[in-house]
Amino acid sequence: MDTEANKAAIRRWIEEGWNRGSVEIADELFAPDFTADAMIEGTKALDSISALKAYVQGIRAAFPDIRFTIEHLLAEGDLVVGVFSVEGTHKGVLWGIPPTGKRVSFKAVDVWRFREGKIVERCAAVADFLRAMQQVGVVPQFEQ
Repeated sequence: MDTEANKAAIRRWIEEGWNRGSVEIADELFAPDFTADAMIEGTKALDSISALKAYVQGIRAAFPDIRFTIEHLLAEGDLVVGVFSVEGTHKGVLWGIPPTGKRVSFKAVDVWRFREGKIVERCAAVADFLRAMQQVGVVPQFEQ
């Protein structure tokens, strides 16, 4: 396993796919049988590269200035774990929530599995969507 090459592929996906919206890079970086678990209970898992592209495009339509900043990339064997800060402005409909114009900032962690140099699976993902939904005002802030 070339862990440095795997980390470089994730860096490219984050910079080009997410931050620039150039989702066509997925055809180069992801295996044809790519799958991903659902990030939110009740939502669909991703079962293809085209589903991944549509997911990214949907999030980018809601947050056109979305920006992922890589805080950590760790690799071992066929796995890469990424820790990210995510920021963006809610300017489009997201999961039925009309645009609020509010900025969000939250953390996310993803785990990707590689096979023969391609991303074959996002096998775990955690994002602080509660914080993001509190920031756009659809979930109340909790006082401590």
